[in-house]
Amino acid sequence: MKYQTKIDEETLQDLINIETGLFFPLNGFMGKEEVLSVIESGILPDGKVFPIPITLDVEEDLFKRAPDGAKILLMYQGQAVAEVIIKSRFLMTDTFIEKIFKTVEMAHPGVRKEKERRPWRIGGKTKLLDVALLAEALKPETTKDIFRKKGWSTIVGFQTRNPVHRAHEYIQRLGLEVCDGLFINPVTGWKKRGDFTQEAVVTAYETMFRKFYPENRVYFAGLKTQMRYAGPREAVFHAIIRRNLGCTHFIIGRDHAGVGGYYGAYEAHDYAKKIGKEHNLGIELLLTREPYYCTKCKQIVTDRTCAHYETNRVEISGTIIRKYISDKAIPDETMLRKEIFDAILSCDHVFME
Repeated sequence: MKYQTKIDEETLQDLINIETGLFFPLNGFMGKEEVLSVIESGILPDGKVFPIPITLDVEEDLFKRAPDGAKILLMYQGQAVAEVIIKSRFLMTDTFIEKIFKTVEMAHPGVRKEKERRPWRIGGKTKLLDVALLAEALKPETTKDIFRKKGWSTIVGFQTRNPVHRAHEYIQRLGLEVCDGLFINPVTGWKKRGDFTQEAVVTAYETMFRKFYPENRVYFAGLKTQMRYAGPREAVFHAIIRRNLGCTHFIIGRDHAGVGGYYGAYEAHDYAKKIGKEHNLGIELLLTREPYYCTKCKQIVTDRTCAHYETNRVEISGTIIRKYISDKAIPDETMLRKEIFDAILSCDHVFME
């Protein structure tokens, strides 16, 4: 008997990222055993670190009818793009969701996205049938070859969903002091409404590379995967992806992959240090503090290099920059370079709708 289920764009991208090795060590969608292990410890049953569940949601009828070992065709826009062999099944419950995101509030965009999916989940090894889908995919062998040709032996990865502002510039320059090359790898998949578009992020960085950063020391490529806004867990997930892409170092900043006030400012640091102490991540983590402009020191600093955090701090963040640009008001250049501001405003679409 033939079975099939429709998948959305985000699930298709997960499939592609499994196939390319971007999500190594995964070779398919997680089953019940893997998900239980991951949500409890951030570790797969085989002992490898992977703190985010990657799962396949299906219709209730298929979930109940298809036996273990059955082959399921995954249909995207009417085409069979992949198949999965059922190994196990489970329901994605609020208990699971709370362990992943530390909340079940619908105000959290990651929770809302997860709860809008079908709760019936099937795990098993996947096989991509339409290899044409890999044509434009970011592949580990490609980035590793590029780094090798550039002569870089140490590469620091930088995750972002925003155009470059002065706080990010400060951290990126720290990375360039430590490593041979800087790999800026912004998320270009699903993001919440009000986040910057891919066009705005790419245009801003192209301007930065052309006018400010040293030639041949920076590489830029988008990462097609959805933001999950899972805070500490997603910070380590992002590190694993960059390790797979060939980075030797990865920057985890303040409230990495956080949203609202759901996670502590440096909770991602604590989680990364704990899991890195107990398990080999295969990548060195650079845990950076929050950069801000100090009106007394008259430069970008952090609380580790400045005595005026409580009295002279001018906060710089993606949220603040989004507000300025939404109002078409240029921020002070201590927050955002005028060239970057102008580049962002030149875009046809600046914010996700």
